[in-house]
Amino acid sequence: MIERYTAVVSAGAVGLPITAFVRLTLLSHTSAIVDEIEQRLRAIPEVVEAYLLAGDDDYLVKIVIASFEAYEDLLRREIRAIPSLASIKTTFAFAVTKPQSPLPMPLH
Repeated sequence: MIERYTAVVSAGAVGLPITAFVRLTLLSHTSAIVDEIEQRLRAIPEVVEAYLLAGDDDYLVKIVIASFEAYEDLLRREIRAIPSLASIKTTFAFAVTKPQSPLPMPLH
């Protein structure tokens, strides 16, 4: 099933050279908290992907942004304002080793 068609735009070409992967851990996992967190993540334009995880961290969030200063501002304004966060761990990507690829479709 095709979900949508998209154009792949170079983040660097549009002034967004920084990619951050942010792991969020929650203090509380009530339905209300989880719903609010997911709503807030969807509302942040710089968040281009977000995943609910199993394991030590609760969410993995991919952020594309113009600069480290802009990331710090986003962290202060938006991310830290998310309720019930126990920890925020950020990793910055230096380069893309393998860009997003088509799904590996099984052959029948």
